[in-house]
Amino acid sequence: MFGRGGQQKKSDNSRFYEILGVTKDATQEDLKKAYKKAAIKNHPDKGGDPEKFKEIAQAYEVLSDPEKREIYDQYGEEALKEGMGGSGPTIDPFDIFSSFFGGGGSSRGRRERRGEDVVHPLKVSLEDLYLGTTKKLSLSRNVICSKCNGKGSKSGASMKCSGCQGIGMKVTVRHLGPSMIQQMQHVCNECKGTGETIDEKDRCLQCKGEKVVPEKKVLEVFVEKGMQNGQKITFPGAADEAPDTVTGDVVFVIQQKEHPKFKRKGENLFYEHTLSLTEALCGFQFVLTHLDGRQLLIKSNPGEVVKPDSFKAIDDEGMPVHQRPFMKGKLYIHFMVEFPDSLSSDQVKALEAILPPPRTSSQFTDMELDECEETTLHDVNIEEEMRRKHQQPQRGEAYEEDGDDSGHGGAQRVQCAQQ
Repeated sequence: MFGRGGQQKKSDNSRFYEILGVTKDATQEDLKKAYKKAAIKNHPDKGGDPEKFKEIAQAYEVLSDPEKREIYDQYGEEALKEGMGGSGPTIDPFDIFSSFFGGGGSSRGRRERRGEDVVHPLKVSLEDLYLGTTKKLSLSRNVICSKCNGKGSKSGASMKCSGCQGIGMKVTVRHLGPSMIQQMQHVCNECKGTGETIDEKDRCLQCKGEKVVPEKKVLEVFVEKGMQNGQKITFPGAADEAPDTVTGDVVFVIQQKEHPKFKRKGENLFYEHTLSLTEALCGFQFVLTHLDGRQLLIKSNPGEVVKPDSFKAIDDEGMPVHQRPFMKGKLYIHFMVEFPDSLSSDQVKALEAILPPPRTSSQFTDMELDECEETTLHDVNIEEEMRRKHQQPQRGEAYEEDGDDSGHGGAQRVQCAQQ
């Protein structure tokens, strides 16, 4: 601390105060506030400079100690280094940060484990997604034992697991054959991956050494208007707790149940309605019960003819837009037309009198029609016909299979035919 002739060495004694951004008369409370603010801002996990973070911790470590602060104020940094064998104060900046915030050592390569998320399907009706709803669900989860604070023992002591030597994992080697082995890594069954064991007599009476206890919790899940199938509703930190582990989330995935009348596509709704031939030609009206129970009167315009497999739309009667519930998509009505199976001769004559004449009646003369060959139409299920056709082998394929096994017979026959 002293130079030749007993003179005190002079050194800069303001740098630590400047690093923390405080004056020399700052109180301990001022130092704490300044350190917290600077440490959070410059933490490496937040993109800060590791060297700057270390300087902040070093400055606080010195100024928060009354004895070190007095030496620093009088003689500066060099005096501290000389008093400690020339190396200065040895600190771990992450340990200081942990004492304030309960963590922060991740930048040294020891990131906290994160617990697994718990995912549950949430089945809802289309009415629920149209109107919005709240569902109360009871879940069971593990929480840190309050009696031992997650230590698992009465004294808080634990021993290194002898089965895995404190690693928490074991490696099993299997011999598959000569010079062939397989290594498999699995969680140690003795310590369940914790790397430590607890003496039987010292185990916590509440959790029996498990460190966690079961708890039932009721969650209110709010399904918002317009939410989509497959959308997630997340409850952060509501999954199983475990010591030294960041608690995972509980995630509900919306599964929309099929509706008997409506189909949804994005923000639009589709509704299928069948008209009789009379309704399609002469006009119709019917009442449609919407998802919120409202009765909508659907009717055609005077003189309008509705063609089979046609669509018509009603604006603002589709699904609400998520997070903009006052906006809605369209309601599309798909019209199918049901034709009668047959008509009597009187009905045919009556229709011929009011409907346009058949197109074929004026295209051919009676003599031309007599020269044509008559055919007979019959009903057919086209889907069944096509399925049966694909199941049967083609004639050419069957012929080739019966030919030469060498695979060249077919080619030779073609060549002969061309000569």
